[in-house]
Amino acid sequence: MTHLSVEMLAADAVEPITTAGHAQLGIAVLAGIAVIVLLITKFKLHAFLSLIIGSLVLGAVAGAPLDKVITSFSAGLGTTVAGTGVLIALGAVLGRLLADSGGADQIVDTILARASRKAMPWAMVLIAGIVGLPIFFEVGIVLLIPVVLLVAKRGNFSLMRIGIPALAGLSVMHGLIPPHPGPLVAIDAVGANLGVTLALGVVVAIPTAIIAGPVFSRYAARWVDIHPPENMVPERATDDLEKRPGFGITVATVLLPVVMMLAKALVDIVVDNPEHTVQRVFDVIGSPLIALLTAVLVAMFTLGRAAGFTRGRIATTVEKSLAPIAGVVLIVGAGGGFKQTLVDAGVGQMILDVSKGWNISALLLAWLIAVAIRLATGSATVATISAAGLVAPLAAEMSTTHAALLVLAIGCGSLFFSHVNDAGFWLVKEYFGMNVGQTLKTWSVMETLISVVGIGCVLLLSLVL
Repeated sequence: MTHLSVEMLAADAVEPITTAGHAQLGIAVLAGIAVIVLLITKFKLHAFLSLIIGSLVLGAVAGAPLDKVITSFSAGLGTTVAGTGVLIALGAVLGRLLADSGGADQIVDTILARASRKAMPWAMVLIAGIVGLPIFFEVGIVLLIPVVLLVAKRGNFSLMRIGIPALAGLSVMHGLIPPHPGPLVAIDAVGANLGVTLALGVVVAIPTAIIAGPVFSRYAARWVDIHPPENMVPERATDDLEKRPGFGITVATVLLPVVMMLAKALVDIVVDNPEHTVQRVFDVIGSPLIALLTAVLVAMFTLGRAAGFTRGRIATTVEKSLAPIAGVVLIVGAGGGFKQTLVDAGVGQMILDVSKGWNISALLLAWLIAVAIRLATGSATVATISAAGLVAPLAAEMSTTHAALLVLAIGCGSLFFSHVNDAGFWLVKEYFGMNVGQTLKTWSVMETLISVVGIGCVLLLSLVL
């Protein structure tokens, strides 16, 4: 297991923009995060603006010249958007094509038609895992809620028995698996290998989703025994389509970018020679940009054309998919700016200096920092970005696998105990017709289970890798 040590200090550390002492830097970090939390929670200011203001406050309290703070923030924003913005956009296009073509419905209907009553919770977590790969969490909820309500109503299931597995599958994908924004930003900040992180993320995600989904749903259904609210089962958007893509080709399209990225990681391990022609070819094929771009182009034919979409309809679908993610890209970019301000102020160095005598796992420290920010802000993405910026120096001398595990530890921490300051909390509450107490006993406990089981799996992997 990787522990903190003086040797982890990188020789090529960034020249800090301030000479503030540890105490002043610590106060600056707390002030910056406190401002972000206050602006988001109390004043309901958009996270994009809150992160900008929090970065300026952090720099000012740390005693850094504001022009240097602005330069740091702008550099971080630009780097983050350049590294992840295009990937988020491609993921959104793929997700929209999957939803609008009826491909997602085809996956759902096929699996449910073959699942027995006893296997239904397991079918739901499988559906959510597959559908959730290229789709943002909120989009996944909107897409799957009609199915959850319909299955619960027709099968006379407790809503929690069906709903919790679906939510667990979506949430685990959102927090741990690229190309979701949080993991992508953390990979970029820590300098982790995307293919290795993806592979280890899947290893962590499977047991985590099973325990927090089908297993926990047994208890959740006893604690909150509710059935689908009347008149809450909406029509599915693709019910009016004359045809839709087949199950096999839809699943193959969704998994294509994952297979391409994993293939690159495998070749990197087997060949292990950057100059080798095979490795150079797979470095291109398995890069996130090429993998997702390929999947989008393939999806236009395998999903769009298979659903009878004209070229104009496909173009419209792509255009509509990009507008809703503008806010996500801006938040992620501003988070990258905040992260860079933390790094350039010397906060990462401060954490290394202060904690060098602690006998604590670097992975556990990263998880605890992400948990604290998640509880304060309610945003998994903000927690991931901020924690990644704080602990990035810890990855300086980590192995490839441990750097990937550091990303996963942050992702697990970012999901801890969703409560009233999280938009997802209210989304689940309203769709399922629960009160605040019921939502805390089911959704919030499920999120905590994902976080705790996830970090447990990460720590276990760190012992053997």
